[in-house]
Amino acid sequence: MSRASSPLDALSIYVGRVREFTRVDWLVYLSWVGTMLGLVFSTGGFLVFGHAHGARFPAEAWLVPAGAAVFAIAIAIDTIGHRTIYKEVLRGGEQLVHHITIASGVASCVLLVLAYSVRGAVIPAMVFTGLSVLYSLIDEVFHWRRYISSKADPVEMWSHVFIFVGHAIMMTAWWWFWALGYPGVAETLAAMR
Repeated sequence: MSRASSPLDALSIYVGRVREFTRVDWLVYLSWVGTMLGLVFSTGGFLVFGHAHGARFPAEAWLVPAGAAVFAIAIAIDTIGHRTIYKEVLRGGEQLVHHITIASGVASCVLLVLAYSVRGAVIPAMVFTGLSVLYSLIDEVFHWRRYISSKADPVEMWSHVFIFVGHAIMMTAWWWFWALGYPGVAETLAAMR
């Protein structure tokens, strides 16, 4: 794979591949990126609503949608390559790794929300958080092997750095927010009634 002359050229080429999308690619892309943006807007919207109604949240709470936003933007870029130049490569074991990572990540978020009222949900939430990190690391092995053999470009690699950074900020903040007892959540839920 040829390398672009500058980082902006590389990003432009990578993102420009969106023109190669089929209808199915657009459905998959919009569903996936839309799900991640839904996480950004639902967590952020909850905090903004609560704040507007007098709830006070710790800084960790605000880092949940901030980390999710970094995660969503990086995924929006990375998925363009997944739906185009890396589509065939992903059909092997890497696609399964992605599915396990996504399922574990979604489960960890749902269980962390549930842990507000069902304390026992925290153990499976912890397990699924660990699995999502483990499988993210396994996924990185696939990407680095491709990069080293000149079959991946720097945009894909940097998007993975930001996926990992965004996910780590979001989940660490979310766990810390839970450990603090979800301050501000009760007041926000009361204001929603």
